[in-house]
Amino acid sequence: MPGRGERSEPSAGAGEKPRTGSGARADGRSAVQTPSGLPVAPFYTPGDVDTDAYATRVGRPGAPPYTRGLSADGYRNRPWTIRQYAGFGTGAETSGRFRRLLDDGQTGLSLAFDLPTQMGLDSDDPRARGEVGRLGVAVDTVEDLAECFQGIDLDRISTSMTINAPAPVLVAMYVVAAEARGVGRALVRGTVQNDVLKEYVARGTYIYPPGPSLRLAADLIAWCARETPRLNPISVCGYHLREAGSTAVQEMAFALANALAYVDAVLALGLTIDDFAPRLSWIFNTQSHLLEEVAKFRALRRIWADLMRERFGARDPRSLQLRTHTQTGGSTLTAQEPLTNIVRAAYQALAAVLGGVQSLALSCYDEALGIPSEAAQRLAVRTQQVLLEETGVADTADPLGGSYAVEALTDGLEQRARSLLAEVERRGGAVACIEAGWMQQAIQEEAVLAEQALADGRRRVVGVNVAVGPGGPEPAPVPAFRVDPGLEAAQLERLARARRDRDPVPARAALHRLRAAARDPAAALMPAIVDAVGARCTVGEVCGTLAEVFGRYRAPAVI
Repeated sequence: MPGRGERSEPSAGAGEKPRTGSGARADGRSAVQTPSGLPVAPFYTPGDVDTDAYATRVGRPGAPPYTRGLSADGYRNRPWTIRQYAGFGTGAETSGRFRRLLDDGQTGLSLAFDLPTQMGLDSDDPRARGEVGRLGVAVDTVEDLAECFQGIDLDRISTSMTINAPAPVLVAMYVVAAEARGVGRALVRGTVQNDVLKEYVARGTYIYPPGPSLRLAADLIAWCARETPRLNPISVCGYHLREAGSTAVQEMAFALANALAYVDAVLALGLTIDDFAPRLSWIFNTQSHLLEEVAKFRALRRIWADLMRERFGARDPRSLQLRTHTQTGGSTLTAQEPLTNIVRAAYQALAAVLGGVQSLALSCYDEALGIPSEAAQRLAVRTQQVLLEETGVADTADPLGGSYAVEALTDGLEQRARSLLAEVERRGGAVACIEAGWMQQAIQEEAVLAEQALADGRRRVVGVNVAVGPGGPEPAPVPAFRVDPGLEAAQLERLARARRDRDPVPARAALHRLRAAARDPAAALMPAIVDAVGARCTVGEVCGTLAEVFGRYRAPAVI
C-alpha cells in the first residue's frame, strides 16, 4: 500500500529509471526505452512478436497461462474491487471513514495501521511516542480492531489489512472479533499482506530475523488453509519494492522470488500446493508508463502460471492464477502542484485496468503532503467509478491484447524478469539475497539513478522540472490533513483500561504457552497466538514474547 510510514516529501519518481532518451539507431529503430530499459520501437509489426506461439503463450482470456486475464469476459460480470487505503487515529475515526467510503461506492476495505502497530509495539511503548494513530489506526487490543469495523458486516465485506511482521496477531484479532459478533472464522473474507521478506528490502517494518519471520508467515498460510478458507493469508508485495526505487523488472522478479520462498516454506509443513496456492494473492504498483505497466501484469500472470504448473505440479486451475490488488504509485506523487496528481493516478489506474487486475486503489492527490483527506479519497473512488462506468475499458477482456507493441513488451518484460529471478536463485534464493543485502543494494542503485536523472532533467516530471512557471515549482494549493493530536492520549487511556479490566491469569498463561511453542521448531504458532489474543493479550505483548525467543533483527549496512 502507499507510503504510510514512508517518505511524504515530493518524490523524484523513484522506481522509474530514466532511460528515456531519443534518437535513431543505425537500423532505423528508435533508442527510446521504457523506465525499465526495454527498447521501444517507433512502430511494431508481426515480426516483433512470436505469432507461432500465440495460442500457447497468449491464448484466450480466462484460460492458462492467463496472459490475457483470469476471466473470459473480463470485468463484464465481476468488476474489479474498488478499495481505498484508509485508517488513522483510533478505531472510531477509522470506522467513520470506512462507512463514508462505502456510502460513496467503495466495494472493499483496505486498513492502514500506524507505525507502532506495524512494528509490533503497543501505543504506550516509549518508542511509539508521537507516532500513535498518525499514519494509520492504532491497534493494541482485539477491541481496537473490532471498533474499526463497527457497523460493518464482516461476512459481507472484504477487508485488506496492510500488516506484515505482526500479521499473525492481527489475523487472530480479526477472527476473534468476528466470532464475537457471530461470524464464524470460515466466513471471514479478506486479505492480509503478511509479506515480511519485502520489509527487509524496502520498508524496514520487520521485528524478527528473516528465518523466524518466514516461519511465522508460512504458519499463518497453513493455518488459514485449514481455518479461514475465504481469507487470503498473504499478499506478496511488489508495491513497496517499486516505491523503494526498483524498476518494473525488479518489482516482478523480486516479488516472485519472495513468493517462491513462501511456497517452499509452506510445502515443508506438509501441505500440498493445491491446499493453499488458490488463496495466494499479490499487490503490485502501477506507475506512469502505461504500456509497460499493462505488459507487466500480463507477463506476471504468465510467469506465475508456468511456475505453479512446471515447478510445483499444481493441478487446480486456481493455483495457476495470479490474483492481484494494485495501487497507483505513491512515489510518483509530487508536493508541487498536487492537483496534477489526480491526472497521474487516473492514467496509472487505467493501466492497471487494461492490465486486468482484480482490485484497485488510487494514491490520493494530497498524499505527498500527509495522509489523504476525506475529499481526496472520495475523488479517488469517483475516478475508479468513471473508469468502470464511462470509458468502455471494462466492456471486453484484455482490450490491448494482440497489439504488437503490448505483446512485444510483455515478452520483453517476461524474459528480463525470468533472467533476474534465475540470478536470485543462483545466489541461494530470496532469503539468502536479503541477508546478504544484495536485493537492497540493487534497488538502491536504481533509486539513485532515478534521482540523478530528475536532477539533470533526463527524467521529466510535470510541475517539478518541466512545465514549471517562471517563479519555480508552485507551492501546494491544498491543505494537508492532520490527525488530532489528542487521539494519542485517548488511545493510551483505552489501552490502560483494557489491561486493568482483563483477567491477568489467563493472559499470562497464554503468553507462556506461546513462548513454549516458539521454542519448538516443529510447533504450529497460530493456535497459541489465537489463544493469547482471546485472553486479551496486546499486540506488543504477543510480538514481544516472540521476540524473546526469536530475537530482534538489525539490518546489515548496505554500501
